[in-house]
Amino acid sequence: MRQELLRFGTVGSPQTTSASGTPAAIRHIRELGLDHLEIAWTHSVSVTEPTCLQIRETAREARVSLSVHAPYYINFNSQTDDKLMKSNERLFAAARAGFLAGATDIVFHPGSYHKLPPADVYPIVRDRLGAVVHRLTQEGVAVTLRPETMGKGSMFGSLEETLRLSHEIPNVLPCIDWAHLYARTANGSFNTREEFDQALQMLESYLGERGLKQVHFHLSGIAYTPKGEKAHIPMYESPQRFVDLLQAFIAFGLAGTVGIEAPEPFHTADALHFQALYRHLLNPIHAAQETED
Repeated sequence: MRQELLRFGTVGSPQTTSASGTPAAIRHIRELGLDHLEIAWTHSVSVTEPTCLQIRETAREARVSLSVHAPYYINFNSQTDDKLMKSNERLFAAARAGFLAGATDIVFHPGSYHKLPPADVYPIVRDRLGAVVHRLTQEGVAVTLRPETMGKGSMFGSLEETLRLSHEIPNVLPCIDWAHLYARTANGSFNTREEFDQALQMLESYLGERGLKQVHFHLSGIAYTPKGEKAHIPMYESPQRFVDLLQAFIAFGLAGTVGIEAPEPFHTADALHFQALYRHLLNPIHAAQETED
């Protein structure tokens, strides 16, 4: 019998969801045979407590795990106190509401270098993020904050930076966006099995077994310019070596969740395709039998 270690789902409601609202998206995730939903509160967090409790109960009944993508407008390298306060409050709001809704992981974009040397920005981001974690811990908000690897070289969020934050701050783990790592090189060089293995070896080196067994990934096709990420594209349009990447996941015995970010109308289809490909590579004989049935 196949033992699936990775749970697949969508970032944001599947585009094929017929009704509005997160509870409807959760039920549709289950109807599709997917296992995870990343709630996209990417512009603001404007959800009531009763709705959060409804989301929690719906996810429990459907056996769908939840994460939250916090608002985009978070920058731990903000250059003014006012902007930093507003940035922090956006992450606090996402974490508090997400925890109430039953989400275990809160994904966020950590910030911009603002043309400063990355080495100078790192301790600023580390200390400010650490203060947010401390406050959430005091409040009893038991979530894992997940700084995302970013797709542009001007943005804080290289693989090493997110891994260092996760190593140095409790209740922090990376959200590795593999499309962003590919686009961040601005030449598509991050696209071989050797490079995928090296990235996962870094993950294990920084975080040990916990890093391998509590992964949270984003997957999609992506277009890029010399400055990095341009736009998400369907997986079939991208030259990324997804089979090699999924084989690396299997070889390292990774466990956790994978959220698919694909543009409409490919959102649902790509999520199902990635899940099916993973299942086939994990156990091709069993996958073939399922197809025949």
